[in-house]
Amino acid sequence: MTEAVMIVIAAIGIFVITLLVKGIRIVPEQSAVMIERLGKFRAQLDPGLNIIIPVVDKPRSVPWRSTVKDGGQKFYVVSNISNLDLREQVYDFPSQSVITRDNVGIQVDAVVYFQITNPQKAVYEISNLPMALETLTQTTLRNVIGEMDLDDTLTSRETINASLVETIDSAAQAWGVKVNRVEVQDIMPPQDVQAAMEQQMKAERERRARVTEAEGFKRAEVLRAEGDRDARIALADGEREASIREAEGNAQAIERLAEAEKAKLQRVQEALATDTGDYLIGMRYMETLDQMAGNQNVVWMPHSATDLGSFIGGYKSLLGAAGKAPEAT
Repeated sequence: MTEAVMIVIAAIGIFVITLLVKGIRIVPEQSAVMIERLGKFRAQLDPGLNIIIPVVDKPRSVPWRSTVKDGGQKFYVVSNISNLDLREQVYDFPSQSVITRDNVGIQVDAVVYFQITNPQKAVYEISNLPMALETLTQTTLRNVIGEMDLDDTLTSRETINASLVETIDSAAQAWGVKVNRVEVQDIMPPQDVQAAMEQQMKAERERRARVTEAEGFKRAEVLRAEGDRDARIALADGEREASIREAEGNAQAIERLAEAEKAKLQRVQEALATDTGDYLIGMRYMETLDQMAGNQNVVWMPHSATDLGSFIGGYKSLLGAAGKAPEAT
């Protein structure tokens, strides 16, 4: 009897300890646990130490999906959890086939960044939150891309992302979920469409290269013409400046010659202030004789011998007057 009592007491002690352990719930930070009492929602456990009634109070488990990568491939694992993560989370959905407005089938891979703002709604307003988000994202993606051509889908990812966020967030608010971003990771057209696009891009690059080459040749010709024009203008300006300076130099030379001649005449006038003009007549006479003596076969003599003596005497007096003329000055 003693051993049996001890076994019963030990069993009761283990049971009590088990109940006490199960009655203690430690919730991590940024997490929440929904507690149901006899199947009915009772309370939301906040982060920290919480006490519940074992057996009577139970945490509500919800299906949750996680992504596992193995060898470069992604696998999706669904499990039941009781701690709802309140941090921002990301769902990477499998790629799906979408048809554009111009009837081109493409494969689109997208991810959703969301955060649970109301854990009670996330548990009780929707039966399977991950599946609901995936289905909503896929249908919205089909609707958005179905209204766009292939070229628009490849160049308007920001527009697609904004439309997806607006539509999905509006529907997910009823589930206590805030959709922050939706990103289109990859858009893969069919192989034949990719080949056609590559040929088109190659032709476009060649066209741009030819246009760039033509524009460069045109620019070079324009610069060359502008250089020739500037050179001719500079040469013309130089020649004009040289002509102006040459003319100014000639004018200054003429002016100085005139001033020298004027000074010479003034000195002659001063020297002959008392003369009656015989000096000028004699000088003209001598210049005339000099011109006439240009013919070496002819000798010019005065008309008579007496005229010869008077000529020589007059010539001497003329030379004397010419020699004194500078001193008078």
